[in-house]
Order: sequence, then C-alpha cells, then structure tokens
Amino acid sequence: MLKINPIYENEQAKIFCHEFQNSNKPKYIFGRNEWAESIATFINIDGFIDDFTNEKKYLGKPIIPINEIPQDALVVVIVIGKPLIAEKRVKQFQFNSIDYYSFYKYSRLPIRKVMFWDGMITDITDNFLKYQWIYNLLHDDISKNQFYNIINFRLSYNLDYMRGFNDMEDKQYFEDFLNLAIKGESFVDVGAYDGYTTEEFIKISPKFKKVFLFEPEEKNLRMAQNRLKQFKNIEFHQIGLSNKKEILKFDVSGSSSKISEDGSVIIHVDKLDDIIKEEVTFIKMDIEGAEPKAIEGAKKTIQKYHPKLAISVYHQKDDFWKIPEQILAIRDDYDIYLRHYTEGISETIMFFIPYKEH
Repeated sequence: MLKINPIYENEQAKIFCHEFQNSNKPKYIFGRNEWAESIATFINIDGFIDDFTNEKKYLGKPIIPINEIPQDALVVVIVIGKPLIAEKRVKQFQFNSIDYYSFYKYSRLPIRKVMFWDGMITDITDNFLKYQWIYNLLHDDISKNQFYNIINFRLSYNLDYMRGFNDMEDKQYFEDFLNLAIKGESFVDVGAYDGYTTEEFIKISPKFKKVFLFEPEEKNLRMAQNRLKQFKNIEFHQIGLSNKKEILKFDVSGSSSKISEDGSVIIHVDKLDDIIKEEVTFIKMDIEGAEPKAIEGAKKTIQKYHPKLAISVYHQKDDFWKIPEQILAIRDDYDIYLRHYTEGISETIMFFIPYKEH
C-alpha cells in the first residue's frame, strides 16, 4: 500500500519565515534565479550569495561571497534542482538558513511556485486510488520506495524525503532492466536536445540498427548532428512529436525548451506513426509535458512493435498515473519501473518493459 505520512508543522521553519519577513536581521538569498527574484519583490533583502560570478550587483543589491555573510544572517536557499548539495554548502557556516520548499510553504508569500507542482496536492487527494494503483503495479522495491518518497515530498514540501536521492542525470534513461542489446536495437530519441542521450545509447548498443532523433529547435539539432557526425544510420528530424500534424509556438530554454503559446519560435510537429514505418525497439520521451500527445501519436508503433519505453512523468500534476494508464490502454503487457535522477523536483522517468524481456 502507498503510505501517505502525517504532515507535521515545522515550527522552526515558521519562526525563520516570520523573522525573515519582520526582523532587522541581515537577510540574504543563496543563488540567483526567478525564485530569488520573486522573494526580492516582497522582502527588502541585503544581498545575494553567489561565489561563481564576477558581477557585483543583482536586482540592485550586492552580490556577496558566502564567507562574508554575517553569522546572525538569515539565508533562503533558492536552489531548486540540487537543494541537498546547496544545503551542505550553507551548513558549513553558522548563519541560519532554510530551503525554498519550506520557505514557500511557511512564508505564505505569493512568491513563485515550485515548477511542476501546481495542482499536485489536489490531484493526489482527488485521485489517490490512481496513485495507489500505479504504486501496486511498480515492479520492484526501488520503484515503490522512490514513488513513496516523491509523493510524500510533493505533499509536504519536506526535503527530508529526498535525502536518499542523488544527482544522477548522467545515468538517466538507461537502466540494466532495459536489457539493451549490443546489436540490433532501433532507438527513438524524442526530445533529443544536443544528442547526449543518443550518444549514451550508442555506448550501450554500439552495433545498433538505427536511431531516429527528434529535436524541433534548429540550434539544438545542429549540436546533435555535430556530436553524432561519426555515426551512421541516424535519422535527424527537426520536428516535434504530437498527436497530429500542425505548426506550434516553441519556448527555447535549452534542455527545458517546450511547446508554449508564449514561445518565440515556430516549430512543426507530427505523429510518430506517420514518420517511422519500420520496427523500433526502444522509445525515450522527455518533452516538457507534451508526452501524452506524443504517446497518442505513437499508438500504432507501440501496438505493433511493443518497444521498451522510457517516459518522463514529472511535468504535469497527473503524469504519474495518467501516462501509465494511457500506455497500458494501448498494450497491457508491460512491467513498470520508476527511477528519479535528482535531489529535487525533476527527472522522474517511468520505464515500460515488455513481458518478453524477462
């Protein structure tokens, strides 16, 4: 059974947030990003901590090395992706600090939300039986344990649930239970960015049959082509995948680029079923929330060839249960695994392994 733990109030976090908003103590923000900017909108801080820049000011406030921060200071750590690494750094000093997750919860300020979490608590509450269903389907104890911790983290904003995780993005998408063969695999890299994932696939399957690489942003595709130029049998497609052929707007943000009505770039999208007409053995999708439409557009391919699947499930509030529900409606002969590759909110991948693989 998926266990949801009681959510206890963090009294120390409450006291910190009250002091950060009301006391005369020095106040600093560790890091610089949109979350830092949102706090600075509401709190008159004394400066920002950043040891990796030569800049002297940010948003009109001084940038201070961490070893110059006074001992009585209050510091909000706004590192979202690697919060435990950041926490370890600030704990080397005597000033009082708090992570952004706790600050967001207990400050009650209308600051920038934690991305990917909007509506998540309500969805878990309203659809708990769906979360229980997918938990019961997970094929190994590692999957179940990681799912338990991620769900409880998202409900409580308590970073303690993430203390068993490490930053392992270099190993993302490729697990031993995939049983990838050295020879004969056909890989579909959906959301290829600069080609790194395909390069990692080739290390595991050097005698692959074919790679179909999809990346709609021209600059990223050129980087991928340059990275992989020594390899044959790679089809490069400057196109995104969806459930129909159309032209969309695209927000270019490096590896986090995504389809968006506010995007500044025009891209073409189409169905995988209408582009690939041959066998594929492994499909990876990490396309910033567009996965459900791309899966719909790959329905015939999944039905016919029963490929292994590695699908990101952290972008939308209900990805954890809707994506497996969608895939199992296409074919129900899959074992399901889950792995999380960071200390924070992103890079949760759900794997679908055909029964025939073990």
